Amino acid sequence: MAPATLRIASRRSRLAMVQAEWVRDTLQAARPDLTITIEAMATQGDKILDVALAKIGDKGLFTKELEAQMLVNRADIAVHSLKDLPTQLPDGLMLGCITEREDPADALVVHEKHRDQTLTSLPDGAVIGTSSLRRLAQLRHRFPHFRFKDVRGNVITRLEKLDSGEFDALILAAAGLTRLGLAERIHETIDPSISLHAVGQGALGIECRSGDDSILETIRLLQHEPTSQRCLAERSFLRALEGGCQVPIGVNSRIDGADVTLTGMVASVDGTRLLRDEVSGPTTDPEAVGIELATRLRQQGAGEILAEIFAEARA
Repeated sequence: MAPATLRIASRRSRLAMVQAEWVRDTLQAARPDLTITIEAMATQGDKILDVALAKIGDKGLFTKELEAQMLVNRADIAVHSLKDLPTQLPDGLMLGCITEREDPADALVVHEKHRDQTLTSLPDGAVIGTSSLRRLAQLRHRFPHFRFKDVRGNVITRLEKLDSGEFDALILAAAGLTRLGLAERIHETIDPSISLHAVGQGALGIECRSGDDSILETIRLLQHEPTSQRCLAERSFLRALEGGCQVPIGVNSRIDGADVTLTGMVASVDGTRLLRDEVSGPTTDPEAVGIELATRLRQQGAGEILAEIFAEARA
């Protein structure tokens, strides 16, 4: 039986609410009989803003509170930026739907004084803001002459810090800027040869209770199969490496006919070691592609790099 109501759990940041409202409005258009509500809340990752993300730990950093609402039946679904959703979900919950992806690339946003510069022409010592070890490692590898500084807070807060002169440039997700109506702030889309994006970046993941077939049927109206195939390959790669959102692991994926091609990267935090490889396989089994790529990179030394990162994080 189709549900009469749908309760959405969301982070309360402006970007998260834009994403949850898009899910609400799109489902409402398809199901005008459905009563849809959104409950916004802060997660651990939203509350702790004075510590680098990598030092907090990332198991459910931006998702745990939303998942708790579903597990006690106070919400039916949670809308996540898929890049924030761990690859191992709590018992009783599942990834029910993956939406069509925005551009998953990283974007360079510059201070006004650098409006005539590109990433490759920014001056030595330029202060680049990012909270992502993945971005940090890749940029350190390519641009060791830059200075890197952690930046926390929502997108608007980060842009305010940039505009006040605290940074020369920021690295942000192009998709988030676009969804917030801030695409004009994208100074340069960073080529994958420089920075592979985060697993799932640009897509929304809708989580629901396992076995709740009526809810699952409703949200799968938003399923985008090519995006899902790409993201399942990416997530299986991350899962096979036993990595999380806050480790230097990057990906890029594409659909070529009946195949999905996945490029993956593992790097040391200081950027001195960077491993990269690519695997293709049938879209009918995208997770096998991710597993094969993880195996290849482990054979090249990715396990040792990640073990060092995890040991340092525990210290």
